[in-house]
Amino acid sequence: MIERRPFNGLGGANHGWLDAKHHFSFASYHDAERMGWGALRVWNDDTIAANTGFPPHPHSDMEIITYVREGAITHQDNLGNRGRTEAGDVQVMSAGTGIQHAEYNLEPGTTRIFQIWIIPDQRGGAPTWGAKPFPKGDRAGRFVVLASGATGDEDALPIRADARVLGLTLAAGETAQYELGEDRYGYLVPASGVAEVNGVRVEARDGAAIRNERTLTVTALEDVELVLVDTAA
Repeated sequence: MIERRPFNGLGGANHGWLDAKHHFSFASYHDAERMGWGALRVWNDDTIAANTGFPPHPHSDMEIITYVREGAITHQDNLGNRGRTEAGDVQVMSAGTGIQHAEYNLEPGTTRIFQIWIIPDQRGGAPTWGAKPFPKGDRAGRFVVLASGATGDEDALPIRADARVLGLTLAAGETAQYELGEDRYGYLVPASGVAEVNGVRVEARDGAAIRNERTLTVTALEDVELVLVDTAA
């Protein structure tokens, strides 16, 4: 089962400095049919104006992955971490027992991000933050694990959940496969371009909610950059 969720049908809010689209219920947007997908709880598509951002605010008991699509995001938190993550790269915050952080677009132009929240396997634990570059060339034609709680994914940023976040870039006409497994939940979003996933057309910034599909075959109908989340129930 693959359910396409068109970008134009997503919830969201435009705050001027922030234009946010929500694949799942978030903040003032509520849809009882879209409270999450497996352990995936939030997928926000955020456009952030230059020299603006999210002031300090708290989180706890959530794995928060930020995939930068355009521009860069600068993070700082009450643990003393500070870092700038630019387009194509990823940062992960394990909120654990609690962390307060801020995220700003300090760039001269617009920043666009996917922010993904995954429910951890257990509550608590010391909060952590980390970031890593993932050059798009390294994932050309194949899925690359960006963040993971699975054994064997040591090159990925660690998260505390039975889940993986993967990136893929394909040139028009190319195909890649991913073994999801019938007992897993998948959620796929193209950052740009158009792809076909097991015969279902998915356009830029659409969501594809995937269940009971052992193997995913992704074909680029035009050059495409996409992110896939694979989680347990």
